[in-house]
Amino acid sequence: MKLLAFATLLSAASAFTVPASPISARQINTATATSLASTTEASPFIQGPRVIRDELPIVYVYDHCPFCVRVRLALGIKNVKHNTHFLQNDDIPTPTKLIGKKIAPIFAIPEDDFIMGESLDIIAKVDSDERFGTTGQLLPSTGRKDLKAWQKSVQTLLRTLQRPRYVATGLLPEFQQLDGRHAFIKNHQLPPYEKPEWKGDGTDENPGMPMDEKLKLYAEAMSKDPAPLLEDLNAKLIELDDMVFSEHFCSEGGLSMDDIDLWSRLRSITIVKGVQWPTKLRAYMDNLSALGDVPLYDEMAL
Repeated sequence: MKLLAFATLLSAASAFTVPASPISARQINTATATSLASTTEASPFIQGPRVIRDELPIVYVYDHCPFCVRVRLALGIKNVKHNTHFLQNDDIPTPTKLIGKKIAPIFAIPEDDFIMGESLDIIAKVDSDERFGTTGQLLPSTGRKDLKAWQKSVQTLLRTLQRPRYVATGLLPEFQQLDGRHAFIKNHQLPPYEKPEWKGDGTDENPGMPMDEKLKLYAEAMSKDPAPLLEDLNAKLIELDDMVFSEHFCSEGGLSMDDIDLWSRLRSITIVKGVQWPTKLRAYMDNLSALGDVPLYDEMAL
């Protein structure tokens, strides 16, 4: 019993691991970071030393947004300390002032007075800048069509399950005020509705669905028995488990942009209670969550 308790304690303590000693903002020893070029079959990615600039870079994000998660995951994998600024979902002035429109993610490097958008461009910028550790740590996308086809095949299913749960928890940073929740509902349709018939407020000047009807549909979606949808999702996850190369990266060869995209999209599934994850795929989710320092939603799942 003592051995079991000790093993449990060690497992729980892994979430509180102290990062490696920080790198000086003026000097980064790139020789200590392991390149993916030496990655052996199914071996985990070896993270480089902690990178802490005198002025930390800033990422402006929505927590639920997979494109925002891409950037957070990449920075975490590269072990770059950064400030995460969670935007309220109805906050238009802040992103507009930064980059000219309401969009996320937004990446800022204060020491350069530099701001940019677009997740893939941000990641390319970070992974090519020696100030943020060894360059080229993230292998390029392999262009796998099977993963893209799988993502497309579950799009309607995931929108039906995830979107009502995002706002129903009230715990995601961007949805902690009613205005933010209503802004999301106003602009994000539920299947089978398409965007043109959903948007608007039902008036002659701005045709579309009235807000009261949208709120009703979201409430109904949350009140429905999710069992049939969960059965379909669980079957789709078994399909995906067969496509994932290992519990450390999804494509043969090492950690790549395939993982940055796939994991960032899969993360939101953890907000759905009752999902049955295949063993390898669940280990993949947990491993990249720890490596990238981006938490999953298991504790708030509905």
